[in-house]
Amino acid sequence: MNEIYSNNELKYKQRIIKRNIVSSFRSFPVIVITGARQVGKSTLLQNEFKDYKYITLDDYSLQKQAMIDPFSLWKDTNSIIIDEAQKVPGIFNAIKIAVDSSKRTKRFILSGSSNILLMHNITESLAGRAVYFEMYPMSYAEMNDISEPKNFMNIWSNHHNIDGNKVSQVDTLSIMLKGFMPPLLWLHNMRDVLLWWEGYIKTYIERDVRSLSNIESLIDFRKVLDAVAYRTGTIVNQTDISRDTAVSQPTVFRYLKILEVSNLIVRVPAYARSRTKRITKSPKLYFIDPALSIYCSGYHDFDSLKNARELGSFFEALVFMHLKILCESMIPKAKIFYWRTTTGKEVDFVIEHGRKLLAIEAKFTQNPNVDDITNLLLFIDEYPETVLGLLVHNGPRIQWLHSKVLAVPWWWIVE
Repeated sequence: MNEIYSNNELKYKQRIIKRNIVSSFRSFPVIVITGARQVGKSTLLQNEFKDYKYITLDDYSLQKQAMIDPFSLWKDTNSIIIDEAQKVPGIFNAIKIAVDSSKRTKRFILSGSSNILLMHNITESLAGRAVYFEMYPMSYAEMNDISEPKNFMNIWSNHHNIDGNKVSQVDTLSIMLKGFMPPLLWLHNMRDVLLWWEGYIKTYIERDVRSLSNIESLIDFRKVLDAVAYRTGTIVNQTDISRDTAVSQPTVFRYLKILEVSNLIVRVPAYARSRTKRITKSPKLYFIDPALSIYCSGYHDFDSLKNARELGSFFEALVFMHLKILCESMIPKAKIFYWRTTTGKEVDFVIEHGRKLLAIEAKFTQNPNVDDITNLLLFIDEYPETVLGLLVHNGPRIQWLHSKVLAVPWWWIVE
């Protein structure tokens, strides 16, 4: 890619999650960071923890050393970063021994792009010693050098003082089409963006998928990936995917698990007052970056995306990604659900933080009105513990549509 960038363009941008990672070292000797490839894990670690010895197990020679004698990797230091740690499962028990024998003076940061595999190994070896964080693509605020968002936090405790006003407009369609992976920040030509996504998927399928599972047919896996892409933001029916792709339902189930393990999709459960009922309803699925689902759905230019039947769902995925980043930054982490009644009334997102709820509807419009908040009001009426209803839209205005519902631009919630 033949772009020429200034030093200013290539400067490191701080991430929202950084503050919680740093503060966690007061109580935990091991920090675990997971996330899809290219979300910026290694960049964050190398820039924020420069005094730590950095080792990546993507390096085959270091991988072999970790298998033979993991203790030699940190023999000369008390502070170490091990990237792609899940590639040597036996290393976790060695880390446990090192932490305990040093009376917790040794500090480890482990990162990996395989979520469940990594977590499984850690929970067996590092119970009570580790704290876990998940990284997502770069938020719009982080791209613009805002690493301490305030608006979302104010919504929970100080929303009565939010005044209606106009804010600057952003080009949402172009932003969604490009995506939020950090390397894309430096690409200004749409042709290069498309080449980047093409390479990302090719590398993901040929590298991560092959290492995670014995895939009989990469063609079938790609068919399932594409079928899920244009279903982002919906309650995914595996039978429908099987029928549309001619891939057996058990195989579809297994491929969805691989997508989840490699952090490319997230399942959002249904909300119910009874916690036991939450696990009985089908979840909604979202790709971690709306641009990934847009690319896999075949929308490669502005005009085709503008007229896409799934545009509302892609916008919902954009809002989800930013809400997920914000929820990960809260202590304790907030949980995201969706709400749907037996009659089909639905609220896109319900965020639960302790005993407080926030109900959120995402609507791709620049002119929100009271007709757009009917389901929010139904939810608030049924769950009076709801702090506020939010209508997140694409327009340049913050306005109260009801005494209990505030309409805000999507980019405002992460500033």
